[in-house]
Amino acid sequence: MGREFDTQLIESVAVRRARMRELLLWGRQRRVRATGDGFRWLRAGLVLAAVACAVCVGWSFLQNVVAEQQKARNPAAVQPTGQR
Repeated sequence: MGREFDTQLIESVAVRRARMRELLLWGRQRRVRATGDGFRWLRAGLVLAAVACAVCVGWSFLQNVVAEQQKARNPAAVQPTGQR
């Protein structure tokens, strides 16, 4: 019996906080806009941007490693022709 009351109390506090947050963000038009939709797209955009940055950094690192290996294998091919 006591656990049911605790669960109801926690849920009612969560609902009240969500309503207060929406009221603070959107004013009286809180029913027109839901905060979850905008934040969902924002999070998705941030994740995609982070993945794109990670791919760019990884690709640059791989290109650098390959260039250094080629330089180590054949140093004569890297030097300009006039400096022998």
